[in-house]
Amino acid sequence: MSRRRAAPPPPDVEAGPDRHFVTALARGLQVLGCFRQGEPLLGNQEIAARTGLPKSTVSRLTHTLTELGYLHYAPELGRYRLGMAVLSLGSAMLGGLDIRRVARPLLERLAVETHSVVALGTRDRMRMVYLELARGDAAIAVNLEAGSRISLLNSAMGRAWLAACAPEARGAVLRQWAGPQAERAAAVAERALAEQREYGCCCSFGDWQPDVNAIALGFDPGGGLPPMVVNCGAPSFLVSPEYLLQEARPRLAALVRRLERSMDLAGAVPAA
Repeated sequence: MSRRRAAPPPPDVEAGPDRHFVTALARGLQVLGCFRQGEPLLGNQEIAARTGLPKSTVSRLTHTLTELGYLHYAPELGRYRLGMAVLSLGSAMLGGLDIRRVARPLLERLAVETHSVVALGTRDRMRMVYLELARGDAAIAVNLEAGSRISLLNSAMGRAWLAACAPEARGAVLRQWAGPQAERAAAVAERALAEQREYGCCCSFGDWQPDVNAIALGFDPGGGLPPMVVNCGAPSFLVSPEYLLQEARPRLAALVRRLERSMDLAGAVPAA
């Protein structure tokens, strides 16, 4: 069995010229970010490989996070899993996203109409995270759920986020890649902006996965929330690029407009 190659550590974990940046805090959060769906248990050695941090540093961080409840140590396995404190943070964050409640019926309707997976998502560091998801009857082959994370550069959702965010925010994200990856990231952003101008959405036809096609459209939800994206996609044997651009795209655009109006109304209603 081939060993999975460790992902390179995020480039933004050192203070650099920013004197307000707390490196120790960033490293602790980097440890928490190592845990992925389908991999609930990690040891210090695996965490060190994924973060690029010395194992001694990782040991101190995992001990501290365990004491605070953000990690739980399984002594019989010698590994850690995320603790209940992380669940509390996630529940508080998701509970504050009224947009999920507003979006859910709209996503479900479009998923049924287009036989696709339709999702609401936003950026989480260098990836996109699904906040809400609806699945059409014929799209069961796409194994994604709320909380799933996908590539920012290869996915329609990630490209739509790059096209939707403010230029300074887009530049800040692009600067986090280095070397050849920086050139590729800049090219992807240019392509995203070009597709947004030409099609009114961004596309990924076999880029994220060879057998999956998708389109996506980003928007500003207001209320202090970051830019968000609605994605519509399915296996290529179910939806062709032509179908997505000709049939699904107008419906996707209408959904996003309705979602924006709903959030504007929600923001205009004073709290009781």
